[in-house]
Amino acid sequence: MSNGIEQIRKVRLGNGGPLVGVQGFGAMGISDAYGETDVAAARDTLEATLEAGVTLIDTADMYGSGANEEFLAPFVAAHRDEITLATKFGIERRADDPRYRGIRNEPAYVRSAVEASLRRLNVEVIDLYYMHRRDPAVPLAESVGAMAELVREGKVKHLGLSEVTGAELREAHAVHPITALQSEWSVFSRDVERSAVGAAAELGVAFVPYSPLGRGFLTGAFVDAGTELSSSDFRQYQPRFTGDNAKANAALLEPLRKIAADHGATTAQIALAWVHQRAQVHGLTVVPIPGTRKRSRLLENAAATRITLTAGELTLLEPIAGRVAGDRYPDMSFTSVGREA
Repeated sequence: MSNGIEQIRKVRLGNGGPLVGVQGFGAMGISDAYGETDVAAARDTLEATLEAGVTLIDTADMYGSGANEEFLAPFVAAHRDEITLATKFGIERRADDPRYRGIRNEPAYVRSAVEASLRRLNVEVIDLYYMHRRDPAVPLAESVGAMAELVREGKVKHLGLSEVTGAELREAHAVHPITALQSEWSVFSRDVERSAVGAAAELGVAFVPYSPLGRGFLTGAFVDAGTELSSSDFRQYQPRFTGDNAKANAALLEPLRKIAADHGATTAQIALAWVHQRAQVHGLTVVPIPGTRKRSRLLENAAATRITLTAGELTLLEPIAGRVAGDRYPDMSFTSVGREA
């Protein structure tokens, strides 16, 4: 217990990985993608992570073009020994085009990226370093080989990948042990179950689901991103959150609402409980990283780790993903399913 808050249980992140809270914290929204941030509230939310036992803190160099890492630096400095710090490289942005996303995996870029992240985070070592997206034009062995050099040099402790297929995960793991695979996984998004989840279970790689709340859609906080959210919110550009797709998808939340009412919980908690129970379904460690800017939501999310859904409730939720209208991104080519199609 900390400050009267019940802490979540801990799990081992992959074979030989760090011991972390079974739910992590996705820091992207603090300074990127979802509109303006209340800085004081965001800092208070960060403090609440450790109070709740949430110790895996996840960022990336592209979030706010480095601003997210810089924002986290003082918090990391104050709690370095309590935190498992994860960041990512591989997506390049341009100041003159806010929507531009380039993919970079070449070894020289990997080295320059890690040096920049270490500087912004003001740390000597990164606990978990992910390749954010895969560039098929660069041999995977070269990219992961460059990442492995960072481990040998003591700049990085553990390696991770994001949005890779099962075959790519196996190929990378043969070069250097991979501790965690981070990809979108939720009651709305289950394409990772095609190959990535099975490969992770086989290899002893932990799965770190991002957007386990469907970028807030599963909470019922909004229906149509195009009309309800600010102009700086990137969900306006995601096909499933606008127009007819959004209306159709909002109707799919009804089973979540029913189950939430039965548990005296929120739809967000039920969505997170579903993700957590994937660990038993698929036989692997699962550590979702929901993000929020509010202390109350962080504590609410942490409480979801103590909810167990019945077989009947899981059956009600089973068909939802197959009925979702619209893709996760306007361009799915840089996702694992895009390379499997």
